[in-house]
Amino acid sequence: MHDFLRSVGFSTIDKSEYQKVLQNVLDEPTEVFMSPCSMKSAFGGMAKEYAPSMGIMAFGEFTPEADLEAEFYFPYLKGRRVTSSEYVTVEKQPDKNSYMGVCDEMNLGVSVIFQLLNMKDYMEYSLKHEKILGKRPITLSGLSVSGKIILPILKSGHKNVSPKPESSHRNQMLAAARQGDQDAIESLTLEDIDLYTEVSRRARSEDILSIVESYFMPYGIAYDQYSIMGNILAVDTLKNEATGDHIYRMCLDCNDFVFDVCINQKDLFGEPAPGRRFRGNIWLQGIIDFSDTGMDV
Repeated sequence: MHDFLRSVGFSTIDKSEYQKVLQNVLDEPTEVFMSPCSMKSAFGGMAKEYAPSMGIMAFGEFTPEADLEAEFYFPYLKGRRVTSSEYVTVEKQPDKNSYMGVCDEMNLGVSVIFQLLNMKDYMEYSLKHEKILGKRPITLSGLSVSGKIILPILKSGHKNVSPKPESSHRNQMLAAARQGDQDAIESLTLEDIDLYTEVSRRARSEDILSIVESYFMPYGIAYDQYSIMGNILAVDTLKNEATGDHIYRMCLDCNDFVFDVCINQKDLFGEPAPGRRFRGNIWLQGIIDFSDTGMDV
């Protein structure tokens, strides 16, 4: 069974029930999608929604009778807002007919890799365009199977000033450094040394969670999983119509990187609320806007 099924409300099913759930996706899909007719294979998929914007997707080959011979499944959560508009590429996974999105996010300082949810749209786009997409709006989301609620950092005085101008300056420096600007590289190196020194000094007498407000970094050996801590901007509760499990859907802000994360109520330690922080590991998913109105450059 997929490790993140419990994230969308299937926390107690066994292997026999799992097969029934997968068959239900094929028998009663809420969405069906197939690769363009100009492609050689009849690759496609079906999705079954068990709560708003949340459910299970199945992918495989369609038979001449229009039945789907599913090769793989995974749970999904569709985000509600555009997270980023950076340069993005799409790569096919070597072991199956699945695609990953890759973009360099300046606010995070890392390359973000995510499971592409709208694979049909990419197939249609790729027939006429190259793999490198340019700047495109990306809507990200995450599934989590374990997390904690952390209290916010108490701020006072100059700490209440918005960090956006400073963040914008750092993003400009990062962009310049990637172009080979030696002055920018040296400046960023000195900033990192100063930051490391300050954090090391404060960590002697303070808890690290009172120093670091949020983070977003790769987790384990999986290229699309991340360890995060972010401020909760909004939270609501969804109910899986098949199991009755309640799911928290939180809108998080990690270094000005805003996206939705869902987690089973049973797997979250603490009570989520706007202003508090969520800390946990996530599997990252995303939707790329391939339309003509997208920011392709």
